[in-house]
Amino acid sequence: MPHTKWENPVEVRSDKNGLLTVQGPFDALICLMDTWPDLRGPKYVAARSLCRAALDGRRSPEEAREVFISAAREAKFTAH
Repeated sequence: MPHTKWENPVEVRSDKNGLLTVQGPFDALICLMDTWPDLRGPKYVAARSLCRAALDGRRSPEEAREVFISAAREAKFTAH
């Protein structure tokens, strides 16, 4: 399910990486692994886990989206 897309993409802005448009759980997982400042935050860990679960079909893509947004806020990124 790497091609699963969210109904509403998430835009994440950071001072370091600029604006990124995250289309779904696969994009979110790449973003979490490649651009995240803190790889130990509890919401980061939850988002990484839920994005993987969404890709495997064990959780819904929208659940992963909500947790990804929480992780972005935890990382002090602007997300909408």
